[in-house]
Amino acid sequence: MRLPSVLSIAGSDSSGGAGIQADIKTALANGVFGMTAVTALTAQNTMGVTGIHEVPPEFLAEEIDAVFDDIPPDAVKIGMVSSPALIRTIAERLSAHSAKHIVVDPVIVATSGSRLLAEDAAGVLAAELFPMAEVITPNMPELFVLDQLAGGNPESVEIYSAMDVRVEAAKRILARFGCPVLAKGGHSTGSSDDLLVTRGGIEVFPGERVKTSNTHGTGCTLSTAIASNLAKGMALSDAVRRAKAYVTGALAAGLDLGRGSGPLHHGFALESEFSAVEPERADHA
Repeated sequence: MRLPSVLSIAGSDSSGGAGIQADIKTALANGVFGMTAVTALTAQNTMGVTGIHEVPPEFLAEEIDAVFDDIPPDAVKIGMVSSPALIRTIAERLSAHSAKHIVVDPVIVATSGSRLLAEDAAGVLAAELFPMAEVITPNMPELFVLDQLAGGNPESVEIYSAMDVRVEAAKRILARFGCPVLAKGGHSTGSSDDLLVTRGGIEVFPGERVKTSNTHGTGCTLSTAIASNLAKGMALSDAVRRAKAYVTGALAAGLDLGRGSGPLHHGFALESEFSAVEPERADHA
């Protein structure tokens, strides 16, 4: 038996709701084998990030090489990369290994509001990794930063609640960096529809807004689900549609953990005798 495989190059989340922990759970739930190259250790929980410890660029290169030398991934997801040196290392090693189906989640700020990308790194991220990407998946705050890099002059993050503004921003990013853009609408005060802008046109993915404050790791989860679907051979449009449905289900499952913005239920659809929780244990969880 062989499973399609996905490599997540991202940071670790000690509380398990985002980062590589969310990516491994998502990969499993979407029928692929998850592997990791850790860019940084973070001390964080549902309320915020209290510490970040980067791995040395040389060690990150070793991690990536070790995976490709033994189990070449069918897709790669790139998440939190906090410094220019690590970004350049990823670009160099992925190019050396001719990596395919690269999905970049431009993680700039955590759901809690903590900044995860150095001030001088956004431009390097866009210049080095975006041209390699099959798609990038910015949310509204990230779109604001990336639109500035692409030559836009946005007044505020809030303007991206308008669908036409998101479309124009995504077009500028595509033209400047050569990568298709999935402009997410989850932060929007209006529609939560996502917009995929490629050289072939624009596609809208209607979004069902789930009423929950537990959204920790949604961006990590969506991008890894997209990568998982690409690894299975889906076209980009189908990969996005399927991934969005998975994230909506994980949000709607109503997992309630932590005192802040809690995580999604990544395993909501994995029901078996092994995943069952005894009622008396669930009451005390």
